[in-house]
Amino acid sequence: MGGAISVTTCSRCKLPAVVHQPYSGQHLCGKHLSDSIRRRTSKELRRQLVLPKDARKSDGSPYVVLVAVSGGKDSAVLLTMVKDIIGGRRDVRIVAGCVDEGIDGYRSPSLECARSLSEELDIEFVTLSYEEMGYDRMDKVVSKIPAMGKLNDEADGMMPCSFCGVFRRQSLNALADKVGADVMALGHNLDDMAQSILMNLQKGEIERSVRLAPHTSSPIEGMVPRIVPLRWIPEQEIHAFAIVNSLPIHHGDCPHAPGAQRQQSRAIVAQLESLTPGARHGLLHSLDQIREIHRVVHPDPNSNISSCTLCGEATSRPVCQSCTMKKWLSEVP
Repeated sequence: MGGAISVTTCSRCKLPAVVHQPYSGQHLCGKHLSDSIRRRTSKELRRQLVLPKDARKSDGSPYVVLVAVSGGKDSAVLLTMVKDIIGGRRDVRIVAGCVDEGIDGYRSPSLECARSLSEELDIEFVTLSYEEMGYDRMDKVVSKIPAMGKLNDEADGMMPCSFCGVFRRQSLNALADKVGADVMALGHNLDDMAQSILMNLQKGEIERSVRLAPHTSSPIEGMVPRIVPLRWIPEQEIHAFAIVNSLPIHHGDCPHAPGAQRQQSRAIVAQLESLTPGARHGLLHSLDQIREIHRVVHPDPNSNISSCTLCGEATSRPVCQSCTMKKWLSEVP
């Protein structure tokens, strides 16, 4: 006979815990985890999105919040939270928007999860594909990468995620225009933020870090401001919330992701956190302080931003990266 298995109980009640927070020392059950995430998300949402008592526009139409969804856990929790926190307001319209990159066996099932959750929450659901944007499907882009690298030095060694990230950003901008969005909510969690900060710092790209969302306090001209209400919530807690609350989520990983720099940063951030619980929070606090200092030195966030000479999108160079990549793709038969 084996010994009894001891179950760790919640620090706030006697129910079994579903997560442990090493950075706070607490163990939380499903209910108290959900309460904790809602409280932190609500605080961050209200800090990043300051809405007047009546947010309707001058023509009487509601203020539009576009929630970028993908079918994964982060955007599912984000959509659930945004609906829960501000979904009751008649002066606010929430729209869920999904970009279809054209990745066989991956995007189709995840898109259905996003659609299913939107219907469940009674939220309007819109999609936009890379083909509608004038790009190739991502599977086709990947097949052209070696040839692009041979024709263009700048493209040499680029990973699929570099192309997809640029095309997704432009597609999200187009989705925001399509639905008349006033703000766009992204599902970046604490781990995502820490990884981005680390990647930018190791390349010396302070400007890029400073431009990370949220943008509501210093909007970038020509771009719908982004908000990131989940930025203080660790990935593990978001995953647990999605499971506990039975959200329809797609568990697969993108087949083109292996080898991307973010995968290396993910491993480094996880190691830092295990050695020093709270390291992810520290990286994000550091960025917020760098941003404050940067704002004093460079008060105009649009000083380096101009319009792309080809498509008119906001960019820091004469021709935006999206148009540059489109040109590379057009050169490959």
